[in-house]
Amino acid sequence: MTHQKLELTWFNKDQALVPSVIGRYGYIWVDPRDPRYCETHTLVLDDYVTGVKAPKEVGVSYSDRADLEPTGDNILVLGESGDVLEALTRVPEWRDRYVGKVKCVYIDPPFNTGQMFENYEDNLEHSVWLTMMRDRLRHVHRLLCDAGSIWVHLDESESHRMRVLLDEVFGAGNFIADVAWQKTYGPDNRSVFTQMQDSILVYARNHDAFGQARNLLPRTAAQDALYINPDNDPRGRWKPDNFTAQYNPAENPRESQLYTLVTPTGVAYDPPAGACWRYTERKYEELLADHRVWFGPDGRGRPAIKRFLSEVMDGRVPTSWWPYQEVGHTQDAKREVQRIVPAHVPFDTPKPERLLERIIHIATDPGDIVLDCFAGSGTTAAVAQKMGRRWVTCELNESTFTAFTRPRLEKVVRGEDPGGVTVTRGKRVPADGIDLPDGMEPEDAAKFASLLSKVIKDDPGLKKSPVIKQLRARTRTRKVETVNWRGGGGFQVAHLSPAVFDYDPDLAGVTLTAAAEDPGIFIPAVAAALGFRRTTGGFFNGEDGAQKLFVTRAPLTREYAREIASHLKGTGSVVVAATVVLDGAAEELRRAARGSRVVHVPGSLFASPDISRAVR
Repeated sequence: MTHQKLELTWFNKDQALVPSVIGRYGYIWVDPRDPRYCETHTLVLDDYVTGVKAPKEVGVSYSDRADLEPTGDNILVLGESGDVLEALTRVPEWRDRYVGKVKCVYIDPPFNTGQMFENYEDNLEHSVWLTMMRDRLRHVHRLLCDAGSIWVHLDESESHRMRVLLDEVFGAGNFIADVAWQKTYGPDNRSVFTQMQDSILVYARNHDAFGQARNLLPRTAAQDALYINPDNDPRGRWKPDNFTAQYNPAENPRESQLYTLVTPTGVAYDPPAGACWRYTERKYEELLADHRVWFGPDGRGRPAIKRFLSEVMDGRVPTSWWPYQEVGHTQDAKREVQRIVPAHVPFDTPKPERLLERIIHIATDPGDIVLDCFAGSGTTAAVAQKMGRRWVTCELNESTFTAFTRPRLEKVVRGEDPGGVTVTRGKRVPADGIDLPDGMEPEDAAKFASLLSKVIKDDPGLKKSPVIKQLRARTRTRKVETVNWRGGGGFQVAHLSPAVFDYDPDLAGVTLTAAAEDPGIFIPAVAAALGFRRTTGGFFNGEDGAQKLFVTRAPLTREYAREIASHLKGTGSVVVAATVVLDGAAEELRRAARGSRVVHVPGSLFASPDISRAVR
């Protein structure tokens, strides 16, 4: 029997898409061999933005994160996401830097609703979206390291299709979670059903590797408050846990766990009906001797096992429900963006910094690389920078790039963004000069003080008691703002190189664009297409091991071929990429330098048989 993999099918799944306009969402279907699809764009470096880390101020509370070294190995690109991802995976200089090294990818596709494709029919609209996402997911899969993960943020319109597509690209076994983010804090009474949550689909490059590398969330004060110490155990606070366990006698009789348990006070207990003791009688005796079994204040209650706070995990396992109280909502996000860029109308569905903070915390460690190929207002990169991570992000729309993305990230590195996760507000700490008792957290002290006030409120005598005053004094706390980010680091600004190759249906062949007239654009484009690493300052334009690359728009004659080969000085070979190749030049090059070859540009640069059917 042949095993077939379940996969999603759609119109034109075997075709490719290329942008129909620059800087906006619009695409046309082409044959996958079309040079417009096969061309590898390069990243053209512009200016570098840098900031200075501010010194600490006296009297201000700082978190450990504020001491992290700000990262400067970051890049912000203006350009189409698919082409940027191709550059990162194919251009040798970028490939070495990013392939297999990205730890976390967060994408919030801006075209997952019909608003982006209003001129398409429904079936074509979904086909365009699925093809776009499939191509990007394939690039992302190459970029992720073994313990890396992708987090795809979606609303209800495409999440069901994306789940199947992610299964196809990453494998169903690498599914991690479908996180529900509560994006609003109140219902919309105008709708039939209020959609109050988004989905964030989480997949790993390797499920087991991600499971070992992922971080736990910090424990909450409410969780720790469940641990008490009524018997003054020297091991500290603990909470009682069930001493019984469910079992199926038909599958496992567990006879060693069915016994009459006798407490130190002589009370006998049998397991409840349908249950057994969690431990054997021998293990029970060991736990009892170690004072790990609790029988209630009078020693006559049913047994409970003591779970000590000092022995539990340092954090909590992430869940798939993220309420807005923990990670913020869309209104928080709009305020964050508007605070930074007040002159512009905020995005319809921005994401709060606390949401990205949680994702990046779970998926990465300081110094890891975070990628977002749909930058928008730049939230992902901003939070990554504030958390000491390296990042790569790109934005297609130049007006968004200019008005939101770049200004926001500039303010982050310059320490001019006080919002979002820059500061944690309302954290409780001991008051000045107060050392709380061992095991007592500031939240515990505040709760104690509140309860104490309730107890004595109707007793004037207790209110004046020196003991009560001492208790209050020793448990004083205050709320502070904790600074997490002090600015610093920087990022490289870049843009995609323009298209150098085109397809002319009338000529049924590949042509050069006007951009090819510029050697600074033409040579890198040819080097990228042939997989050569660029070299500067010498005779040759690139190298791949011992093989050199020489690119020319001058006619390649026999004499010119011999001259090019002479620069090898008898070692290695050369690939000559020329727009005009005269008779005998290729043969002369092979004779002059064994293993060398000529590539006609653009004619033989792409392995493209008749693609006259490419444009539909």
